[in-house]
Amino acid sequence: MDLSVLIREETVKIPLEAVDKEEAIAELLELLVRAGRIEDREGALDALYEREEKGTTGIGGGVAIPHAKRPDVQGVELAVGVSPEGIDFDAADGELVYLVFLVVAEAHNPGPNVEALADIGHLMQLPGVYEEMLAARDCQGLITAIQRLQVEL
Repeated sequence: MDLSVLIREETVKIPLEAVDKEEAIAELLELLVRAGRIEDREGALDALYEREEKGTTGIGGGVAIPHAKRPDVQGVELAVGVSPEGIDFDAADGELVYLVFLVVAEAHNPGPNVEALADIGHLMQLPGVYEEMLAARDCQGLITAIQRLQVEL
């Protein structure tokens, strides 16, 4: 899956204004709603919060990938945010999260969701990727970094 195709300038937020994980999830979801990518804001928000209650999506290393499946979504929708101050996401390593990928995928086909989550995980394992994404000063800088680094996947 080409993550750089899923990320659009209108679905990237630098800096995130959120101070906690619930606000970060809502803030990123709002980008998808305003971009016309998600229609049922409340349903998607409930699904994201419900998934978060099952276990943190703060995967460690300063990254969180809150995600949910929705019957009204085709394929995968992705929003990305950078928090310079960091957000307590109850991450697995106990550290603050600075980079948040929000994924909302179709409910009846697990393939796109699994592929997107795996690709984000692989991207974050590439040397220097995390630092380059955090250093992005604007949406286009982050998108350019992902496009360049996506080639290495």
